[in-house]
Amino acid sequence: MNKIHYVQPGGAAAVFNRVVAGLTKVGVSLWGSRVLSVRGRKSGQWRSVPVNLLTFDGERYLVAPRGETQWVRNLRAAGDGLLRVGRRGEEFTAAELADDAKPAILRAYLKRWKWEVGVFFDGVDAGATDADLRRIAPRYPIFRIATGTLS
Repeated sequence: MNKIHYVQPGGAAAVFNRVVAGLTKVGVSLWGSRVLSVRGRKSGQWRSVPVNLLTFDGERYLVAPRGETQWVRNLRAAGDGLLRVGRRGEEFTAAELADDAKPAILRAYLKRWKWEVGVFFDGVDAGATDADLRRIAPRYPIFRIATGTLS
């Protein structure tokens, strides 16, 4: 059985997440930030967290740099959720990618947000070989999303 990869956020990360979430909620998106809301798999209550929405080759993706987080587990169970910037929201459905499909998306994600999330990738960055990206792929869930705008 594979060991589940999860990086617990520290104090500074919690503060950073609150700042990003607050700005995103009022309509200021930092480099593609969104507030992700997903129903809890046990409680059924809406849970929200800031995420970076990546657009790559005409598709949109959510990457989990901390690994098997609660939002990942909830999204797997629910299969859909809501992304918001300010008052604008998008309902979406999600499809999790197989590990073989992840290297190019991980490279694009690291190229854009290494300054923010690079510490979670153990020295692997956008310049890594495809073999290195394939090696780490199982540790980082990625979801392709399809959306429709809400009012």
